[in-house]
Amino acid sequence: MTNSAHIIRHEGRYTGGMRGSVYSRLRLRRAAQRGNTLIETALILLPLLALVFAFVDHGLVVFLQSTFQHAVREGVRYAVTYQTAPGLSHDASIRQVVMRQSMGFLRGRENAIKIRYFDPVTLQEVPDNVPGNIIEVSIEGYQHRWLAPLWRSAAPLLVSARAADRMEGLPTGAAPPPR
Repeated sequence: MTNSAHIIRHEGRYTGGMRGSVYSRLRLRRAAQRGNTLIETALILLPLLALVFAFVDHGLVVFLQSTFQHAVREGVRYAVTYQTAPGLSHDASIRQVVMRQSMGFLRGRENAIKIRYFDPVTLQEVPDNVPGNIIEVSIEGYQHRWLAPLWRSAAPLLVSARAADRMEGLPTGAAPPPR
């Protein structure tokens, strides 16, 4: 083994005489790699998170639409039998059923629930809920705000749902409940 100024055996490792410059270059290279890693992570992570938010946003809209469709169908099923909740009118009872079936999405937005009655022959809107008329229960103008409006407009999405059926007959001599 030679004992020169250029090669020194220290704890089982051989290092060159220009020890400081080699280590400095390695440190600079590692620092540059860390910076590159940070930039590459940002370039991959941002589109990945945008896709995740887009999937969640669109999934929520589909869930919201199907929940509202279920809620108005249940409202119509309740309405055609002329049932009423204690102390409520027919329309208020229908709204209560729709609110209960909407999983809390309509809380504070009762005015989005519309109830209309139509004449079965002319299909003109009528004010009374007599047997044979068609009832339509709808949720209109519900505004859903996107969680992350990345590549789309920040304007809210309008979600609506509607269902209709024919009012059943009443027992002889019975009058429909007040609207």
